Amino acid sequence: MEKGTISIHTENIFPIIKKFLYSDHEIFLRELVSNAVDATQKLRRLSSLGELKEDIGETRIEVSFDSKKKTITIKDRGIGMTADEIKKYINQIAFSGATEFVEKFKDKGDAKDIIGKFGLGFYSSFMVSKEVEIISKSYQEGTKAARWVCDGSTEFEISDAKKKDRGTEVILHIAEDSEEFLDEWKIKGILDKYCKFLPVEIQFGTTEESVEDGKDEEDKPKYKTVTKDRIINETEPLWTKSPSDLKDEDYLKFYRELYPMTEDPLFWIHLNVDYPFNLTGILYFPKVKNDFEVQKNKIQLYSRQVFITDEVKDVVPEFLMLLHGVIDSPDIPLNVSRSYLQSDSNVKKINSHITKKVADKLSELFKKDRKSYEEKWDDIGVFVKYGMLSEDKFYEKAKDFALMKNTESEFFTLDEYKQKVEPNQTDKDKNIVYLYTTEPGKQHTFIEAAKKRTYDVLLMDGMLDSHYINFMEQKLEQTQLKRVDASTVDKLIDKDEKVESVLSEDESTKVKGIFETAIGNENMKVSIESLAPDELPVTVTMSEFMRRMKDMSKTGGGGYYAMMGGNMPDQFDVTINGNHPVVAKILRAKKEEKKQQLAKQAYDLAMLSQNMLTGADLTNFIKRSVELAAE
Repeated sequence: MEKGTISIHTENIFPIIKKFLYSDHEIFLRELVSNAVDATQKLRRLSSLGELKEDIGETRIEVSFDSKKKTITIKDRGIGMTADEIKKYINQIAFSGATEFVEKFKDKGDAKDIIGKFGLGFYSSFMVSKEVEIISKSYQEGTKAARWVCDGSTEFEISDAKKKDRGTEVILHIAEDSEEFLDEWKIKGILDKYCKFLPVEIQFGTTEESVEDGKDEEDKPKYKTVTKDRIINETEPLWTKSPSDLKDEDYLKFYRELYPMTEDPLFWIHLNVDYPFNLTGILYFPKVKNDFEVQKNKIQLYSRQVFITDEVKDVVPEFLMLLHGVIDSPDIPLNVSRSYLQSDSNVKKINSHITKKVADKLSELFKKDRKSYEEKWDDIGVFVKYGMLSEDKFYEKAKDFALMKNTESEFFTLDEYKQKVEPNQTDKDKNIVYLYTTEPGKQHTFIEAAKKRTYDVLLMDGMLDSHYINFMEQKLEQTQLKRVDASTVDKLIDKDEKVESVLSEDESTKVKGIFETAIGNENMKVSIESLAPDELPVTVTMSEFMRRMKDMSKTGGGGYYAMMGGNMPDQFDVTINGNHPVVAKILRAKKEEKKQQLAKQAYDLAMLSQNMLTGADLTNFIKRSVELAAE
C-alpha cells in the first residue's frame, strides 16, 4: 500500500468544489458516465487498430446503487488504468486543473464553466461523496489491478486490488447531505437527462416487460412478465445516421420520443456538416401556438451525444429558438459557460450555418410545392417573419418566399402583391397603400367599404404582425400600411378625388356643433367630410399613427407616447358624412332635442360597429333605438 498527498496550494479544495458546484451537483453522474464512455471508446479504437490482444467482449457500462451501504457505482469495461496511470491522471493532471480553479474562481464562478475545463470532471464526485474509491485494471497484459481511495482531503491511498476483468469501477460513498441521490428514480432521471443518447450502452437496474407466452385454450395469446436489464440510452440516435437511410416515419417517431404528447411537426431539417466545423442534428418546425415562451428552449445541445443544455440562445439564432430538436457538435466543449458560447468562433459559424440551412429549406419547400407551403403558412409564417425582423441576411433570402395573405385567403409573395395592388392602390403622392385588418370580424364594415372600392385587404392578425407592419414599411419603397379602420376609405387612399358637398358652409358648421354637443367628449375630434351618400353617416376611427404609438407603448416602445407612461387618453376621429340622408334629417328636425337624439344615435351606431359602446351608453342606445322605432 502506498500513501501520499496530492500536491496543491490549498487544503480545502473539496469544500470549494462543493460550494461552487452545489447548484449543479447532479452533473457528477454525467461526468463519471462520460469518463466511462471515453474509456470504452478508446478501447474500441485500440481494438480496431489491432492493439488489443484479447477479444473486446461486452462493453456495457453499469450504473448501480446500494441504499444500505450508501454507495453509487459506475463500472465500465474500457481501457482501465494501472497504479501509475491513476497517480498521473487522478492525482497530478486533474488536480493541476483544480489548483488553477482555486486561484481563478475562489471569489466567483460559473459552475458549468468550472467542471471539465479545469480537469474537475472526476472530482465533481466529491460534491456528493464523503469518500471515493477507484478500482481499475488496465487492458495491457501483465499489469495488476489497483485501488485508489480518497476521503475528500488532500491525502490518498493506493494499493493492489483483486479485480480480474479489464476496466474501471468508481465507487462513491455518498455524504449525509446528498442521500437524496440514493434513489432509483432520482438516478434514472439524471441518466435520462444527460445520457439518453450516449454511444455506449448504459445499464441501470432492471425493468419488467410483458411478453407473449404461447396460446390459451381459446387460442388467444398468453402473456408473462419477464425481467430485463434496463438500458438507458439509444446508442445510435437518429441524427447520427445518414438522411438517405431514413424515412419520414423515422423522423416523426424520434420527434414523439423527444416531445411526447405534442402534435406532429410541420417538417424538419437534418444537419450534417463536417467542414469548417462539425455539426449534426435534426431541427423540427413545430406547430406554434400563441404562447412564444412555452415553445422556447426545446432544442437540446449535445457534444458527442452527451447532453449539455437546452439553453441554446447563442448557438441557435434568436428567431429559431421556436424550433425543436437536437444539435450535436464536438466543437463545443462538454462544459460551457454563457460567456464561452457568446465569444467562440465555432459557435458563431454554427449559428450562421443554421440560419442558411433553414432559409434554404424554406426556399426549397416553397419552390417544390407552393400549395403545401401555403397550407402551412399560418405556422411557418411565425418563423419567417421573426427571422426577417431579426436578421438582415435572412431577410434577403426570405423576401422571395415570405407570403402575404388577404381576407380572401389568397397568398402572394412580396413582389406579387406589389404588382397586384400598385395600379389601384396608389395615392396622390405616388405611395402604394397596403390596407390590412387585424380582426376581420370586428372590422368587417371597413373591409366591405374597401372592397366596394375594389381595394384588397391583407390579413395581419399574427402575434408578430404589429412589429412586422412597421418593418415592412421600412423595407418596401414608397409603401405605406394602413389598418382598414384607421380612417374612412377615401382618406386611407387619398386619390384627390373630391365629392361635392350638399351642405353649405353654414350647414356644415351647424352639423359639427350638433355632434360635438351630442358626443360631449373632447377626445373625439369631429370633422365634416363630403363622402358618397351610400357611405356610413358617422365613422369613428383611431389614426394609424396614434394606434401604433399605443401598441408600441404596451411593448416598451412608442417614443413620446411611452414617455407619457401610456396614460395619454385615446384620441379618436369622428367623421360625419355630410352627404348622408341622416345628416339632412338632423338638419330638418325642428326641435333641438330631436337633433341631439338623432346625432347621438348615429354616433352610437358608429361606436357599436367598433365594439366601443358599453355600460350605460349601450343601455341608453338600446332604449333610444326602441323609442325611435316606435315613432
